[in-house]
Amino acid sequence: MANILVVDDELGIRDLLFEILNDEGHHVELAENAAEARAARQRARPDLVLLDIWMPDTDGVTLLKEWSAAGLLSMPVVMMSGHATIDTAVDATRIGAFAFLEKPITMQKLLKAVEQGLARESARRAAASVVPVASGFAAVVTTAGESALVPTSSALVTAVVDPGPQSRQSFDLDRPLRDARDGFEKAYFEFHLAMENGSMTRVAEKTGLERTHLYRKLKQLGVDLSRGRRSAV
Repeated sequence: MANILVVDDELGIRDLLFEILNDEGHHVELAENAAEARAARQRARPDLVLLDIWMPDTDGVTLLKEWSAAGLLSMPVVMMSGHATIDTAVDATRIGAFAFLEKPITMQKLLKAVEQGLARESARRAAASVVPVASGFAAVVTTAGESALVPTSSALVTAVVDPGPQSRQSFDLDRPLRDARDGFEKAYFEFHLAMENGSMTRVAEKTGLERTHLYRKLKQLGVDLSRGRRSAV
């Protein structure tokens, strides 16, 4: 279960989100403004933040920029608003927000965003378990508790996020950001295609993408859709 910080100036929304997330087994901390959110972030880093955009003292986008500039945006942040424009949502995403939820927020969309955000945080922490132990080598720890030494020459880092055969991926970090990101995304989608036996419907649900967008993304990345495919559901 995760530690989740909810930041919203409306008492009713804070209480509702608390009840829903608490029922899911999460530890939930509440803040009604940016000042309380800063204090909560300083006390203990939350695993995920639900952040309202329109607040009386400091708006959510400004707080997001503040955390980003200070290097404190180390957790997924889901922005919330009932009045924000598309431009505002895009700006928040560019700053570093993980997702945007439009109010009134349905339970299904809330839990899906939280689940996806926490999954990304879990994967990031697993990747961070690659710990340098000697010149030219790194210790890799899997979620099963296994460990091994791997070479790190040419800035090549191996990240193991699960002990399964499809989860071991190597990424050359000594490349332009766009190329490195494309390499990760290709491996990410190939992993889910293999896990879901090629089912585009289930992969779309897992990754949170519309099927049309998913097809375009896979084509752009050069993913072989025939790999591991048993059905085209």
